[in-house]
Amino acid sequence: MFTITESAQNYLAELLSKQDGVLGVRVFINQPGTPKAETCIAYCREDDIKEGDEEQRFGPITAFVESRSVPFLEDALVDYNKDRMGGQLTIKAPNAKLPRVSDDSPIEDRINYILYNEVNPALAAHGGEVSLVEITEDQIAILQFGGGCQGCGMVDQTLKGGVEKSLLEQVPELRGVRDVTDHSDRSQAYY
Repeated sequence: MFTITESAQNYLAELLSKQDGVLGVRVFINQPGTPKAETCIAYCREDDIKEGDEEQRFGPITAFVESRSVPFLEDALVDYNKDRMGGQLTIKAPNAKLPRVSDDSPIEDRINYILYNEVNPALAAHGGEVSLVEITEDQIAILQFGGGCQGCGMVDQTLKGGVEKSLLEQVPELRGVRDVTDHSDRSQAYY
């Protein structure tokens, strides 16, 4: 799946030894499969482990990998290189931003895929974008508009006639969308 080099293992083991109550590291990707994907490594305490996490040993350390992130971490490399300033931990995950969406993908992944591959290219013509903030328990997608869409007088039309329609057609379990953008800032709005 992914590799943690020996130098990175030793570096992480040293960091972990200085922490109380830490079981290992948690590896995950924020917004996987989107242009904004970010690969993250964090200390992992017992409360941080989520159902479905995969536990993997890398020499002296244990990595808990978020199940949703697993396909996006394929071929990833975590490395540590010493330098004059001490050193640098690097994470290269070439598949983090690639869309890997199927009908059984998590709802967040399917929504992000639609937003970044279908909706945002259309909004970009007006300098705008929309992103997923969260999915509520009652399956409502909370969205935030930015760029030329923030403060635009047509955002309600865009939300209901475009974004919501596309999402509801392609993600049947979704019950609706809600915009949490502060549209009082009209400095970048497209008119």
